[in-house]
Amino acid sequence: MQTNEIELTAFGPEYLEAAIRLSRQAGWPHRLEDWQMAFALSEGIVAVEDGRVVGTVLVTPYKRDCATINMVIVDEAVRGRGLGRKLMDAAFRIAGDRPLRLVATAEGLPLYDKLGFGESDAVLQHQGVVGEIAAPAEPEAASTADVEAIAKLDRLAFGADRGALIAYLAKVGEFAVLRRDGRVTGFAALRAFGRGEVIGPVVAADLDNAKALVAHFIAARPGRFLRVDTTAGTGLSVWLAEQGLAHVGGGIAMMKPPIRRAADPIANTFALANQALG
Repeated sequence: MQTNEIELTAFGPEYLEAAIRLSRQAGWPHRLEDWQMAFALSEGIVAVEDGRVVGTVLVTPYKRDCATINMVIVDEAVRGRGLGRKLMDAAFRIAGDRPLRLVATAEGLPLYDKLGFGESDAVLQHQGVVGEIAAPAEPEAASTADVEAIAKLDRLAFGADRGALIAYLAKVGEFAVLRRDGRVTGFAALRAFGRGEVIGPVVAADLDNAKALVAHFIAARPGRFLRVDTTAGTGLSVWLAEQGLAHVGGGIAMMKPPIRRAADPIANTFALANQALG
């Protein structure tokens, strides 16, 4: 049986339950609500064989600035038949000429190398049940009036306009902010995800401020299961482990074209990815 017997079609809401089955097969924790968030912000493709969904890919555009490729999953039963490449080709058509970003698993890394992606950093996934810690003094709950400033700060840190993502997070989760002279200088988001809740994105001017923002949410949730994805370059990993969030895996952040972006703020962005979104 050849891959031309597998049909690629637009990802619609009718495929969400099948997508959950695939992500569970891959060992990912996504709930229906997590897939719904990714779907709401993205355009995607599903691969169907004999009426069964055997592959998925989502492309999340951030205006014309860039796009992320997320939720690339191929059913175990059809691996080795070139379907991953076909899904990526479909993703490229959706993305057009936008620069691309993704987080690669070890299994997907060889394919992404061949497709012209370059490694930019290691993504470190931390999770666990947190204990009691003292709440830091400075972070505070954000108000609705802060969302515009949060989106602007995120755009500076991420290098692309993720206003739609920030608005969605404001609807389903909550933000904490740091202020200096009445101006928002850092933020963190929290929302339900998988087994518990996920903290991120986090944007701050330095490591201490990033810790304070994450600690704001940890302090409010003793005994709860939390997840934080960071990158090796932030220096946050050791501190997260000390808070009970063990390093349990991760991936490789990649870009196409393969250009490392220098950024002053610490930007902890989830792969709607594999993760945030994914």
